[in-house]
Amino acid sequence: MGRDREDRVRYSPLTRSGPAPLIAVAHGSSDPRAAATVGTLVELVRQRGDRAGLDGLDVRAAYLGHAAPSVPQALAAVDGDEAVVLPLLLTAAYHSKADIPGVLREAHTTRPRLAISYGRPLGPHSLLLRALDRRLAEIGGTGEIDPGRTAVVLAAAGSSDPAANTVITDLAASWQARRGWRSVRPAYASAATPTPADAVMAARRSGARHVLVATYLLSPGVFADQIRRDCLAAGADGVSAVLGAAPEIADVVLGRYTETLADGGIAAAG
Repeated sequence: MGRDREDRVRYSPLTRSGPAPLIAVAHGSSDPRAAATVGTLVELVRQRGDRAGLDGLDVRAAYLGHAAPSVPQALAAVDGDEAVVLPLLLTAAYHSKADIPGVLREAHTTRPRLAISYGRPLGPHSLLLRALDRRLAEIGGTGEIDPGRTAVVLAAAGSSDPAANTVITDLAASWQARRGWRSVRPAYASAATPTPADAVMAARRSGARHVLVATYLLSPGVFADQIRRDCLAAGADGVSAVLGAAPEIADVVLGRYTETLADGGIAAAG
């Protein structure tokens, strides 16, 4: 999927003597498990960056709310004249299209000499399917399940932005074709339908022998807990953990980082 250049403005070109600092922006949660998961992911990005030739890459987490540091705080702490900002979001919706770009515009006003390069959300990306495979395989007792007789519910957060939900629908179709699942049903914890529990019950009614739920969330929290509780109550055979600090997620972050640098310092206008 290409980048929408009509919604982007050039702040200033990047000139680098080493890897530009990476600010990875998560939604944020009052649940301490969320920040702990993001912190583990950031450390994994740093480690895999060293092995990928980005020795000494400065990777820092920032949050839109409920946790520290905020995005302005993280940018203020950058020691240098450039930074790459990436949204740790699985789809392009309001936060990536409006919230973060607005914060970056304010930061540019405060630090006009700081060249800020803004990248794309994590999804869609083919490596996310591998991460979903990984987490499903970690569910106990699923090693011998026949994909052709198994329905999967792809449980995402959901968005009021139809384009973001379409990304989930497309991902479900791609995963079904790739892995040969009996079906992959997109579902949403909020803002859209069906709910994950409703999707589980629909899969049962369709005659699937097994029903698994793939939690398409980056971090634990209210939505992840709700998905697990409601889907197990609805008859799911298992619910995967959040994607979290999977190596595939770290590699997507690094890929977005290098892609953003190659674009020459472009930041979203919002």
